[in-house]
Amino acid sequence: MKLSMLQQSYMNRRSASFRASSAPLDSSTDSTIKSPAAIFWVLLHGLCCLISLVLGFRFSRLVFFFIFSTSTTTTLYMTTPFPPLAKTSTNINDLPLEIPVINRTLSSSSRVVVGRHGIRIRPWPHPRPSEVMKAHQIIESVQREQRIQSGVKSPMTVIVVTPTYVRTFQTLHLTGVMHSLMLVPYQVVWIVVEAGGATNETASIISKSGIKTLHIGFAQKMPNSWEGRHRLETKMRLRALRAVREKMMDGIVMFADDSNMHSMELFDEIQNVKWFGAVSVGILAHSGGGGGESSSAVAEKDVEPNLSNPAMPVQGPACNASNKLVGWHTFNTLPYEGKSAVYIDDRATVLPRNLEWAGFVLNSRLVWKEARDKPEWVKDFDLVAENIESPLALLKDPSMVEPLGSCGRQVLLWWLRVEARADSKFPPG
Repeated sequence: MKLSMLQQSYMNRRSASFRASSAPLDSSTDSTIKSPAAIFWVLLHGLCCLISLVLGFRFSRLVFFFIFSTSTTTTLYMTTPFPPLAKTSTNINDLPLEIPVINRTLSSSSRVVVGRHGIRIRPWPHPRPSEVMKAHQIIESVQREQRIQSGVKSPMTVIVVTPTYVRTFQTLHLTGVMHSLMLVPYQVVWIVVEAGGATNETASIISKSGIKTLHIGFAQKMPNSWEGRHRLETKMRLRALRAVREKMMDGIVMFADDSNMHSMELFDEIQNVKWFGAVSVGILAHSGGGGGESSSAVAEKDVEPNLSNPAMPVQGPACNASNKLVGWHTFNTLPYEGKSAVYIDDRATVLPRNLEWAGFVLNSRLVWKEARDKPEWVKDFDLVAENIESPLALLKDPSMVEPLGSCGRQVLLWWLRVEARADSKFPPG
């Protein structure tokens, strides 16, 4: 009995000592968890992390801009626009000069600000008109010297023959030819033969060219069919050649239809002709409207593809390996048989003649009545019929034609026929 009481008292003392030793640890843990300062710093740290996550580096850039941008000034660069010309003058020294205002510093209150960033106005990038004109004159003088040294030594006058008539697209076509002739670096005489007589509409167009022109009226009106138009244009070209014969114009005669397109190399190349030359012509056959089939569609449907032929048909001289004329490249009309345009307003493919006049050039002395060293293989111009097919009818021996443009390998002009409906009216004004 006594032994059991002693054992029970021992166990009570041991458990009491254990509780006494563990009480401070529990109280410190509870006090740490329940401390307001600790809870405040935890919440502040989390809030800062959340703000940094949302704003990122943009917050710091914004603060930096507001701190350091208030004490700076913005430098504005300003120039005046092109100065007005008080008078028309060809002398560069007579042009009024206006010095631009550069590097003008304005106050911060007048700076240009869009959003959060300022804008610096750069200098006007274009030079003064006087400097531009001086640069163009220098380039022109250099090109002139290059032509004198390496170009044609004694260039001949270019006599351009253009048949035309008043229609909806006449202004479009004649303007294109006119601008091409204005860029020719040689002396140009433009003979414009107009069907239906000379009109003020055509005269007003060609008068803007600034080159020497001869406007000839042709009494017969232009027919509505393409075949009739081809025949009448031949007569109009022969009428121009008679004017060259009567006035004894000296130069190189070329036939520039108003709807054709010409490269500038063509006018340099024809200076190499001695009497009668030929160049290659690219044929741009097309469909006249949306209701007809295009030329490429017709070719793919009716003709087997031939990879050796170029994509664009070409008319012109054909030469052998020795660069001698052996024949002619002509336009293949078989794929368009029964499908080509008959009238000008037909929605079908417009086809060229077998050999277009635009592909030939000749020395004007060939049509003179009396000319020194005139070759014998040329026919008398008075005996030439009105309904000839091509200028080759002017020659007794077509083999004497001089192939130009690397013996016909270079295409120097393009044949194209684009017209409006025949009943379209010429635009007034």
